[in-house]
Amino acid sequence: MKIDNILNNLDIMIPNPKCELNYEKDYELLIATVLSAQCTDARVNSVTKELFKQYDIFSLSNAKEKDIIPIIYSCGNYKKKSNYIIELSKSLVRDYNGVVPNNREYLENLPGVGRKTTNVVLSNLFDVPAIAVDTHVDRVSKRLSLAKKNDSVIIVEKKLMKKFPKNKWSRLHHQLVLFGRYICKSKNPECSKCLLKNYCNYYKNHFK
Repeated sequence: MKIDNILNNLDIMIPNPKCELNYEKDYELLIATVLSAQCTDARVNSVTKELFKQYDIFSLSNAKEKDIIPIIYSCGNYKKKSNYIIELSKSLVRDYNGVVPNNREYLENLPGVGRKTTNVVLSNLFDVPAIAVDTHVDRVSKRLSLAKKNDSVIIVEKKLMKKFPKNKWSRLHHQLVLFGRYICKSKNPECSKCLLKNYCNYYKNHFK
């Protein structure tokens, strides 16, 4: 009953969920998702607009960090991220002629990628059922008692996968991200707009 209610109310609050990162090519989504760590999608979209105007996957594989850093500087962790972008581009060009493969093991082992980014990429590019647990999904899951306070992101992911139907995973991921971004915010959540507050620990602790 609770799971059905959560799904139904998310459909009301977030009826058209989609990735808010802008991309036209498969590698653009991969790189944008790497850049989005500890950075807003709006900022990433501003940065990638310039980055992909100047570079494609092949020129990125031959780029120098000193040339990439000024473009991505505002995304934070710019030195690490510039290295990640160049090294993952080299790998994709070498192994797949610049194409992002539908290969979880390969993607998870690319520099700066890992499980969360892989889930985003596989879900959006290949319709693979997946739940990427970012800071929003993690927070919302714990507020709604879908996971425990001290659960790691991988445990949160496994619990969500167990509780929700597999054919709902990818849509649910986007809904939880957008729900956490615009309604169930970290600070000053908009509880008056929320249809899930009866399940919410934050609401119970602050308003009841």
